[in-house]
Amino acid sequence: MGKELFKNIPSKVGDLVKDVRNGRIGLPDLQRPFVWKDNKVRELFDSMLKGYPIGYIMLWESPSDYESKKSSIGDNQKTYDEPKELVIDGQQRLTALVAAMYGINVKDKNFTDREIKISYNPLTREFAVWSQAYERDSEWISRISDVFLAKEDNSISSLRRHFIKKVNEGRTKKGIELLTDEEEDLIEDNINALLNLSDYSLPTLEINYSADEEDVADIFVRVNSGGQSLTENNFIQTLISVYENETSDKINDFASKSRIPAENTSYNTLLAIEPSHLIRMAVGVGFKRARLRYAYMLLRGKNLETGKFSDEERTENLRIFKDALDKVMNLNNWHGFINIVAEAGYISDKLIASSNAVVFSYVLYLIAKYDYKLDAAQLKKCISKWFFMSTITYFYTGSTESEVEKQFADLRDIHTASEFIAYIDNVIETHFTDDYFNLTLPSELNSAAAISPAWYGYIASQIVLNTPMLFSNTPVSKYFVLGSSGTKNAIDKHHIFPKNHLKQIGYFSDRDRNQIANFTYLDYATNIEISDDSPQDYVAKFREKLGEDGYVKTCNDHALPQNFESMEYLEFLGERRVLMAQIVKKAYRELCK
Repeated sequence: MGKELFKNIPSKVGDLVKDVRNGRIGLPDLQRPFVWKDNKVRELFDSMLKGYPIGYIMLWESPSDYESKKSSIGDNQKTYDEPKELVIDGQQRLTALVAAMYGINVKDKNFTDREIKISYNPLTREFAVWSQAYERDSEWISRISDVFLAKEDNSISSLRRHFIKKVNEGRTKKGIELLTDEEEDLIEDNINALLNLSDYSLPTLEINYSADEEDVADIFVRVNSGGQSLTENNFIQTLISVYENETSDKINDFASKSRIPAENTSYNTLLAIEPSHLIRMAVGVGFKRARLRYAYMLLRGKNLETGKFSDEERTENLRIFKDALDKVMNLNNWHGFINIVAEAGYISDKLIASSNAVVFSYVLYLIAKYDYKLDAAQLKKCISKWFFMSTITYFYTGSTESEVEKQFADLRDIHTASEFIAYIDNVIETHFTDDYFNLTLPSELNSAAAISPAWYGYIASQIVLNTPMLFSNTPVSKYFVLGSSGTKNAIDKHHIFPKNHLKQIGYFSDRDRNQIANFTYLDYATNIEISDDSPQDYVAKFREKLGEDGYVKTCNDHALPQNFESMEYLEFLGERRVLMAQIVKKAYRELCK
């Protein structure tokens, strides 16, 4: 058996919670989104009161090279300037305990502060998720944090007397008999039982500080706590949250503001930013690395060339990371990039199949701007073409980190703006070949997938070409915004050969009827007017309105074979896929101008 990298530490809930509150144990989840539902927190306390096991905690002794680092975790004052141990597994469990027992706020999925409120009935020993009903019910303690804080303030006797008085007042109003001596004793016993949860034994494993970051990261990624799978992202965010708390706050603030429309914020229509996105971006811009495992090596002071660790290297790596993060979170950079992506036709998150395309294209944009000094016009042309190509061709899908690492390696031999532009153009041309537009893309459009970069690329192409909606004079882009409902687009995805019509002529499979090549976008009114009519019926009406020249132009704009309404369905699909691919090619040429 190999040497154990950990040791068992007998621990009690109260000691662990105390160490989190005073900063001895670093617990970043007080600043990161807390994913547990309140009912799961209720079940945690119920299990403890019943004596059931609730899992374990895994800690990592603080490495010696962090001893000079200062930090502050959570929203309460700390005794320790630095954490002596870092929570590797059990973060959600400890967060639930600290937050519910002492009323410390956590962050929800939108990074908004919220309180975890668990109610307790000292007569029945029941826990419940707080509600106004329990707040008003005199026989419930609405927040268990009131009890633990009263114990801390040496006012638990006063709390108990006040509770008993409140119960009796409530019973008097309801015409119920007052508490008996036995019930008052029961209340005291059960309040003490709640407080005694601080003595609940919670198995704790501590990883030795001598374990290197790859060992700890591997352990971190392998453990699975309460069904919440841990990832490299979690590990890196943990390191930053604990040892660079101010930086962590900035990251979370940027991510939070990307979700809510407001002036001078990171809000955008493409991507709800996650902290992991920003970390990836900063590591890419600062160190030209794509694999996240490099991030925790760098943040611990490893020189990736020599493989050696040093305090000086850590300090320099942290400076580079922060400088890169400043560029990443610069609103002029961020919105400038978003505008370029819009130039490529991607004006809505409904058209983004992979967040990696946004993340790594933004990295490339910043490298082009700062390292190769491309001006605004060069950036617009170069990055819009790149995003268009990379999104449609699945460039950032699959072995993304390997592809980006290869790209970073290529860029080490690129030194000037003109060389950079030539490199980008060359990569695009190796993907956007004649065979791609004539064979590959039509084949990729032979799909009924709900999420398809090929379909999104076709719609983006119509936006680039300022194409009007089918049977309309208004551009597709005008409708591709939020409707009056606030969440629903002002357009509908419509079957060119309606589903019910196809059913009537023998096509019963959704895969056949929901082919990408059978879709277009229509405004509400046109969609309702067409309804389930056969193409021959509804096209005749619009053809008469448009005139022959208008009909031909509409067919050309929407990749519709002329006289498509009279075609056999499968023949129509085959011809339209080819025409859709040519629309994409036309849009790319427009971006090249």
